Amino acid sequence: MNDRPGLTVTSVGAEAAAEVHAVVRAAFGARPPLDPPADALAETPDSIAAALGRGRGLLARLGGQPVGAVLLDPHDDTVFLRRFGVHPEAQGKGVASALLEAAVAHAPAQQTMTVLARPEMPRTVDFWRSKGFCREVTVGPYLQLFLDLPTEHVVKDGPAMQELGRRVGRLLEAGDVLVLSGELGAGKTTFTQGLGEGLGVRGGVTSPTFVIARVHPSLVDGPDLVHVDAYRLGGIEELDDLDLDTSLDEAVTVVEWGAGVAEGLATRRLEVRVTRALGGGEAPVSLEDHDPRVVELRWVREQ
Repeated sequence: MNDRPGLTVTSVGAEAAAEVHAVVRAAFGARPPLDPPADALAETPDSIAAALGRGRGLLARLGGQPVGAVLLDPHDDTVFLRRFGVHPEAQGKGVASALLEAAVAHAPAQQTMTVLARPEMPRTVDFWRSKGFCREVTVGPYLQLFLDLPTEHVVKDGPAMQELGRRVGRLLEAGDVLVLSGELGAGKTTFTQGLGEGLGVRGGVTSPTFVIARVHPSLVDGPDLVHVDAYRLGGIEELDDLDLDTSLDEAVTVVEWGAGVAEGLATRRLEVRVTRALGGGEAPVSLEDHDPRVVELRWVREQ
């Protein structure tokens, strides 16, 4: 992710709460007094663990020591950067830039990234502006800044497709609906396999063509995964009639071949469109043939 010797940034969950909390306390505690005080100073290891969930944090290490952290907090089509901080002893070593690069990579399904900064800290505000956060609004004592994120991702092979799904899965919530479209062999099921890993559900995600739908229970007290193949369904009525073992409001629902069929499941959905990057040819080509894919991720909300 970066070319800085000895600096790594990894995705972490609740298991890293103590390390993340220590970085947040050091980073925000070293800032000048603010009125009102920074909310980050009221965090505890337990509150950090709850926010980290199944992998919604990034932890930067320099020489193996925790030096930077951020929490990813998704809301609709944006992701908030919360508790973004660098240990005072590691500032000026590229940690903040590495954290931001990793955060962008770990929020592939969001259209924007949002951060709250204090106008009393102009150097911090200038950092965000230098990184492309160019739209701003004032919210109470904060300046809210926005960065537009890419909606298309080039995927070179099966493992990369699974990793993209994994990163999307970590930021999904119960009730989310994903509508997948793409030709045979495009990688829709491969994407869903990674999604299941990101959600932390029981494995064995395969194409549900012959059973129409499968429910994969959560192993981490999160939402179940409902995996549906709509290829042989005649419309939304048949989709509604599926005898599922879980409520769609309590699960993440993925519908392959869902375009034109599954849109009525929710007023808000994530559309995932997979196409061949090279184009041409009529025969289905799998990801194992090293034909790159373009994956377009777009949140849609019905009026």
